[in-house]
Amino acid sequence: MTEELEGILSRLAQPDGALVHQATAELKQAFRDPAVIPSLCSVMINSSDPQIRQSAAVMLRMRVMKHWKKIRPEHRESLKCEVLHAFQKEKVHSVQHSLSQLSAALVKRESPERWPTLFLLLNESTRSTDPQERQVGLLLLSKVVESNPEPFKPHYCQLLQLFSSVLEELGDPSCLYYSILTVTAITAYTGTEEMNLMRALIPKLIVALKHLIKCDQVGGPPAQLSHHLPFLSGLPLSVSVLHQDQASEAMEVFDELIESEVSILVPYISEIVYFCLEVTQDTSLSDSLRVKALSCISVLIRLKSKAVLKHKLLSPILQTVFPVLSTAPPPGQEDPEDRAQDEDDDEDDDNGSENPKHLAAQMPLTEACLTSENPYERKAGLMCLAVLAEGCADHIRNKMLSSMLQTVCRSVSDNSEVVRSAALFALGQFSEHLQPQISKYSAELMPLLLGYLSGLNHSKTGHVTKAFYALENFLENLGEDIQPYLPTLMDNMLTALNHSENLKIKELAVSAIGAIANAGKELLVPYFPPVIESLKGFLTDTRDEVRSLQTQALDTLSVLARTVGHDVFGPLAAECVQLGLNLTDAVDDPDLRRCTYSLFSAVSSISPDCLHPHLPAVTTIMVLALKSTEGVTAHHEEDKQFLLMDDDDDDEKEGGECDSVLEENSENEGEDRDIVGFSVENAYIDEKEDACDALGEIAFNTGVAFLPYLESSFQQVYELRDFPHEGVRRAAFTALGYFCRAQHKVWKENPTEDNYQALQKLLSVVLSSFLEAVRQDRERHVVMAVLESMNSVLKSCEGEALRDPERLLAISQVILDVLKKKTACQDGTGADEGDDEDEQQAEYDAMLQEFAGEGIPLLAAAVPAETFSPHLRELLPLIVSKAKACCTVSDRSFSVGTLGETLQALTRVQGGRQLAGELSEQLMPVLVTGAKDCDAEVRSNSVFALGALAEAAGPAIVQYPEQPPRDKLGKFTANDLSLTLATALVVLSFTGAVQLGSALQTAMSHIYFVCLKHLLAYRTFAPFFSESPFITAFIIWGVKYCSDLPPPNGNLKYEMFKLLRWSKHSNMCPTHGACSRAMVYRSVHPG
Repeated sequence: MTEELEGILSRLAQPDGALVHQATAELKQAFRDPAVIPSLCSVMINSSDPQIRQSAAVMLRMRVMKHWKKIRPEHRESLKCEVLHAFQKEKVHSVQHSLSQLSAALVKRESPERWPTLFLLLNESTRSTDPQERQVGLLLLSKVVESNPEPFKPHYCQLLQLFSSVLEELGDPSCLYYSILTVTAITAYTGTEEMNLMRALIPKLIVALKHLIKCDQVGGPPAQLSHHLPFLSGLPLSVSVLHQDQASEAMEVFDELIESEVSILVPYISEIVYFCLEVTQDTSLSDSLRVKALSCISVLIRLKSKAVLKHKLLSPILQTVFPVLSTAPPPGQEDPEDRAQDEDDDEDDDNGSENPKHLAAQMPLTEACLTSENPYERKAGLMCLAVLAEGCADHIRNKMLSSMLQTVCRSVSDNSEVVRSAALFALGQFSEHLQPQISKYSAELMPLLLGYLSGLNHSKTGHVTKAFYALENFLENLGEDIQPYLPTLMDNMLTALNHSENLKIKELAVSAIGAIANAGKELLVPYFPPVIESLKGFLTDTRDEVRSLQTQALDTLSVLARTVGHDVFGPLAAECVQLGLNLTDAVDDPDLRRCTYSLFSAVSSISPDCLHPHLPAVTTIMVLALKSTEGVTAHHEEDKQFLLMDDDDDDEKEGGECDSVLEENSENEGEDRDIVGFSVENAYIDEKEDACDALGEIAFNTGVAFLPYLESSFQQVYELRDFPHEGVRRAAFTALGYFCRAQHKVWKENPTEDNYQALQKLLSVVLSSFLEAVRQDRERHVVMAVLESMNSVLKSCEGEALRDPERLLAISQVILDVLKKKTACQDGTGADEGDDEDEQQAEYDAMLQEFAGEGIPLLAAAVPAETFSPHLRELLPLIVSKAKACCTVSDRSFSVGTLGETLQALTRVQGGRQLAGELSEQLMPVLVTGAKDCDAEVRSNSVFALGALAEAAGPAIVQYPEQPPRDKLGKFTANDLSLTLATALVVLSFTGAVQLGSALQTAMSHIYFVCLKHLLAYRTFAPFFSESPFITAFIIWGVKYCSDLPPPNGNLKYEMFKLLRWSKHSNMCPTHGACSRAMVYRSVHPG
């Protein structure tokens, strides 16, 4: 049989298609004979043709991977012996590589401990004095360890000692390469016992990588290419470039170390950064290698920014990065919008740089670029401003917005299209990240953008896209301020819809109309008829080339449904639903489908009845989208190398069983183990995400009508809570919250026992999944969505969500875990002294605790105070601790804000006032200190909390003894006191906590009007007015102050009069009676 198999494999390599087809059929037949395994082993060892030996090794590997259990035990043992025998005997590298892969497949199927001869061979070959034998041994080691790293863990220390020696011998780049690949494979599995050895390896890794990059010795092709192209030796390839590819792959060791053991790199962060900068600067190297180096620097900055600054690395990084940013691209490689000729390509701008957050170092280089004569340097400066708008938004908004905006606006009129394009992108970034301050410049920016759009060459769609990007981002946040520009805007957009021949321009105009609708809402009603007619025309066009335009039209139609109001859109709701269903039937496109889902959910928000008759079809489409595996690609260890692997012919069955190595069957027990990853086309991920969002909203809006579809929808959404893509998980948890609220709504409308039990069952499953996700999901955005969804369930279902006492305890504990940073997504942040917490992650942690904190007042409002009291008392110390002066502004604001909302919630539940009174002594000092905070938001939240405490605790706060220092009173400006401190001091005056002197009265003359409004919000203090003659004077002053103000501010005087009636000191106003009658009359008849 050996000779027969060798002949078959030989014919498979021939260029004759008929011969290959015949050989394939013969090979399939041969595999039905169990003796094929030893026969292939014989071919693999003894054939004189290296290509046939390699083919035999590949065939055996595929057999092992797919049908390991069908191989007889004696053949398994002989195969393990034979492959090592072949490996020792083989001299051709491509065959050695295939043999190492066969060995790796065997190691993956059973523990290497059951293959002692493998360890013996590895130990001898990797320590051999023969360079060739050592190289082959390291190749085998890299493959078997990479295939199954964990079983080798007992040998990690021994391996690391070996690599420490190998990496010092720079004479054989292949040995360096294979050693580094093995280090990469084991990094994620190393523990504390290997830490010191791993750390000592870092300098040697850097030297080895430098040597791989610069290696110019003549040699055979590297392994990672030769096994894909067995006859590579006959091709004229550049060896130095190939070694660079090896170096690029080897550099992934840093990625793995950063992800798994970043603390190991910290002592060598300077060496790593300077190495990466050298690679970045060298223009003779491949782009992939230089990008890898930049990526490594980027991640280190993100994770270890403090270490980067400590070692003074910021300046050299910027000095290296800026020339790269400002380099003109080679001819023919320009961005489409930068080319002089007409282009229809549309590519997203990707500047490829991580936004630095230290303006002092960044701005001099940026300014130098902006004033350069070189247009590409000016472009680089603008791109830096664009990304800085995201990373340094707060600083720019408060201190640099005007000057930076002037620079960008000037660049919009630059004589170079390269610069103008970058300026438009920067303007779009500003509009997105510098709100709300940038909207104040609408008078300058809107005429500039409108004028620019009117003069554009619409054939250059890439450039036009940038202009629309800037316009849309700016428009979306204008609100009613868009009104003066609405006629010009809509005239431009309708002209583009009706007269432009360019489909991309139409698509951009449709998208811009959506942004205009989001800003103007009902202001768009006069333009609704022509817009809707255009959209209908696009949606009924059946041409493939209009697909992208149709998708955008559906998206804008959804926006219009939510913004123009029921009266305008309601009559079209049923037609829009039918239009969406027709499109999903006629067009198989995931982007189009997901936009129809958004349209259905938008219609359900304004006219749910229109959706009722279509719920069977609508839910079926979306549930199928959730079930679908379309667009999912499984990646195996190696792509199939032979056409026969893809043969679809049915094998003939013998004994009722199909036994083909070449085809999939139900008994391929090892198939999944060979999958190294999955990829899913973004469109299908987006479709699942939007389907989840839409199902949840439709369920809530349609209520009882959705009940028949709730269970099937719930099951499919629930299964996605563990989906690999974080966006889908986020949407799934959001939908689960909607389902709970929908069932609660059904029960409230029809309070039967069945509906109640269904609600409790749903709450039990969903809330448990929420709590598990908060603790275990590693993505902050997902956890934030879970907390938000859980809060919405608590707010809607209130006590019903906490009917089971264990739920209250579980939810309180998970909130506590978030506040203590004990969840998986917060793992390690701030835990080690040597670790720097990334600013962005710190921001996410602040948002996480805000979402968690929002649950505390919801719990307080849902159960009697006596029930919640032990949980609140456990949470309070942690909340109060975040109000300390050493904490961040976001922490302090969160702390006093959460206290205020919780106190306010206690006023609405049984026993709440008593509990608030008991807590007042603990909370009053915190809130008074917060009212004097240097940050306006903290002061405002503290004042709110003081008011809530007074309302909840009542007279219990009168005895509060602390006296704030009077010398603080004269130091506040009108702006500082306007909404915060003044009211706090007024509050304290109610209780006699502070003696009010002339300093306060002087300050009041500046802040009076705003403070009056604020005082009215705290009318709950009215019972204490009798304690303060000053308050009476304050109110009487307000009556006089408001007398000449036009409505609606003038009507404050009537409200002030109502407060005045509480005071024992109303005789301070001699005209009190007449004043009151006049005020009542004028408030009722303001004319």
